[in-house]
Amino acid sequence: MSQDMSQDRSFQLHILHAISEIGEAAWSGCLHDTLSARKANPFLDYAFLDALEKSGCVCEQTGWLPHHMAFKDEDGTVLAVQPLYLKSHSQGEYVFDYAWADAMERAGGQYYPKLQSAIPFTPVNAPKVLSRKGVNSDVAIAAMANGLKQLCDRYPISSAHLTFLPEQQKTIFERQDFLVRRDQQFHWVNEDYEDYEDFLSHLSSRKRKNIRKERKTAQSHGLTILDKQGDAILESDWDAFFDFYMDTGSRKWGSPYLNRTFFSMIGERMADRVLLIMAYDGDLPVAGALNFIGGDTLYGRYWGTIGDYPCLHFELCYHRAIDWAIAHGLMCVEAGAQGEHKIARGYEPQTTWSAHWIDHPAFREAIADYLERERQAAEAEQDFLATLSPFKKGNG
Repeated sequence: MSQDMSQDRSFQLHILHAISEIGEAAWSGCLHDTLSARKANPFLDYAFLDALEKSGCVCEQTGWLPHHMAFKDEDGTVLAVQPLYLKSHSQGEYVFDYAWADAMERAGGQYYPKLQSAIPFTPVNAPKVLSRKGVNSDVAIAAMANGLKQLCDRYPISSAHLTFLPEQQKTIFERQDFLVRRDQQFHWVNEDYEDYEDFLSHLSSRKRKNIRKERKTAQSHGLTILDKQGDAILESDWDAFFDFYMDTGSRKWGSPYLNRTFFSMIGERMADRVLLIMAYDGDLPVAGALNFIGGDTLYGRYWGTIGDYPCLHFELCYHRAIDWAIAHGLMCVEAGAQGEHKIARGYEPQTTWSAHWIDHPAFREAIADYLERERQAAEAEQDFLATLSPFKKGNG
């Protein structure tokens, strides 16, 4: 498949079955030309995506077969890339389409395999099309959209999905007749707070008292809590955290997505972009929260504990994250998918977007009708949740 992307030159679209086939230099070049250092996203890093593949977390056996898309010029130079996976299920995505799959299969169709452009197991907003300087980014996105349509048309693939898109990329996919889905997450936004106490001062009196009570309860367990980065994160820390992760994952999801090797790989490759908040009872690690550090955002990902410590989850995952973000000049904390309980702790509803190409015309029409009704309900819910803001009136 060839496309005219810039300067009247033709580029060929390639499907690659490992990010290593694109190469770190080519991938990173597209990434750094797309996002400024201030908007850097650790989950788009070659090191992160390659670790998912090299550790075996992402592969055909786990139902995430890499099908990354890349446009190359006649000299083989990579001009644009898109993370893409051929999926045999809908697990690890956080934008749920199980009902769509069930409806198609009850009607005699086949929903899987499908194409998924996403950061595996990671519900964070990130561009899905990355392009080099000199390439018209809007044209590159439209070309990728056309490539996804052609793959669905040529092969037995029911659909293509792009989840947690920034609004600008969502709009371009929508112009290419992709169906758009609206959802929400809860993010904390830094309004130039001097410190954590300054942030608390902007909350209503009742919410401020509740948070102080929570933090006092968490601190009453006599635990030592440490923020660990870079060389301070040891393999023994990953051993402990993996135990926490497996315990939480087994209870929440049934089958945790990540293996122990993955954590060692990110520790080796990108520890400077990791914030591991660990709690110790004496020398024994008893709880931990894993965060990734972006250019202006702290991303909360996983938490776990081997004990029963009331309010420790709130302390490690929400309060400490906000405190750390303020101290390090970050503008946002994204604390993962869902969770209305985050509102009382200063996290407010933010719109998220996904785009979907459904190849079957009749099924596409039914999904479009469903999404319109869902979007109206999502807008109403977000308007209502905004009224629950813990901030004093006039403070956002």
